[in-house]
Amino acid sequence: MPTDLLSGLVLLSFESRRAEEICHLIAGNGGTAISAPSMREVPLAESPEIVAFLDSLVAAEIDIAVFLTGVGTEALIDVLAPRCPPQRLCELLRRPTVVARGPKPRAALRALGREPDHTVPEPNTWRELVALLEGIADLAGARIAIQEYGRTNDDLVVQLRERGAIVSSVPVYRWALPVDLGPLRDGVRALAGGEIDVVLFTSAQQCAHVLQIATELGLEAELREAVHRIAVASIGPICSEALRAAGLPVDIEPSKPKMGPLIRQVAGESRAIVNAKRGGAPC
Repeated sequence: MPTDLLSGLVLLSFESRRAEEICHLIAGNGGTAISAPSMREVPLAESPEIVAFLDSLVAAEIDIAVFLTGVGTEALIDVLAPRCPPQRLCELLRRPTVVARGPKPRAALRALGREPDHTVPEPNTWRELVALLEGIADLAGARIAIQEYGRTNDDLVVQLRERGAIVSSVPVYRWALPVDLGPLRDGVRALAGGEIDVVLFTSAQQCAHVLQIATELGLEAELREAVHRIAVASIGPICSEALRAAGLPVDIEPSKPKMGPLIRQVAGESRAIVNAKRGGAPC
């Protein structure tokens, strides 16, 4: 429902794929949205890891197949299609236990015709994934293939290997900076210059790209200082973990890691947070 809770506040979003949608939600609550897309997905061609994944499926050498993202699952299906049509891939995936990290990879697997055996409960972090895997199998010696999402989740891989699992990563795409860096540079300048009241991060990789651009512009120190005077919103635990690891604060995190709940919570809490951080000065 539209509100004016964000009236008078300037919000900076680093969302890329759904940039228009998040700006619409901000405007619907009375805020001024600045969009600075920070990422693009670069699909990997038929990489050695993808070929090895298919060969292992054919040889029945995978015990557990883990799918971390919907877009990655769909991309993997597309990349494999020339040598392994979707129907054949679906048949091959009936041998291992199939795990979806959340609803998006689950939906992609369902579209393929392979209902996952297990879905990781919210908030869908690597911790919940490891706990689920421990509950369904003896991980010592288990052969686990993991569809990756732009970068390797080192924590997940380390934890599984410490439990004796044999882990193979299947990268399907990687994160890159946008082709047009103008809006992102402008957004970072605005943030470092104190022109923003609320900043929204909707993925962990956004943090790395924002800091990279801030460093290139010579504004990292100013940006780090600026975020302590505004409200910093994170879409969920994975994103929040990356922000905190980078030394950035997290003021708002919705109970469900989705865009709608994020904006609703931002609308309800941002003004009070900004006022408190600025010593009660109205905004």
